[in-house]
Amino acid sequence: MGADRRWGMRDGLGIAVVIVCLVVGTGLVLLLTGLWKRFARETLPTLVGLPGGSWALGTALGVITVLGVVGGLRCTPGVPGGTGLARGLRSAGTALCCTAVFGPLFYLLSGLRARNCASIGCVYIPGTATAFLAYVVSAGAAGWLLHRWNRTRAEERAARERERARRLRKKGKGKSRAARR
Repeated sequence: MGADRRWGMRDGLGIAVVIVCLVVGTGLVLLLTGLWKRFARETLPTLVGLPGGSWALGTALGVITVLGVVGGLRCTPGVPGGTGLARGLRSAGTALCCTAVFGPLFYLLSGLRARNCASIGCVYIPGTATAFLAYVVSAGAAGWLLHRWNRTRAEERAARERERARRLRKKGKGKSRAARR
């Protein structure tokens, strides 16, 4: 009976710790989300008011997103080997690139009118929709151009390799040892 009671206390303590961690984690997520939204709402009107306005802001944020995707693909943390420091730096680089991918999107979304919010802090910031449109167009165009460029480079590399293999076969060096005898 005593052993069952001890396990019951451990289980109850474990459940209480998990619940406390969930409450604290939820509070931190809400705090960070609120701080991010407040930061965006404070700075967005200033950035939209700069020369070039919302179009320039949306284009710049779209390019930042595409560069974040490129960096994230080149900085994957799943590469085996290396020291702990190297793996940590790769993971930090990947996290930074993910921030560059999603940060501009959430920044612009914070400037749009909130649904079901009657507060003065939820009003639409003029120029945000135009910036969002420029963001989507520039990110799509830059991503497509980058994709085409990478595909063209891969096709050129494959053509050079095919040509090299053809020249080796022509000289008789591309055959197996048994075929050359």
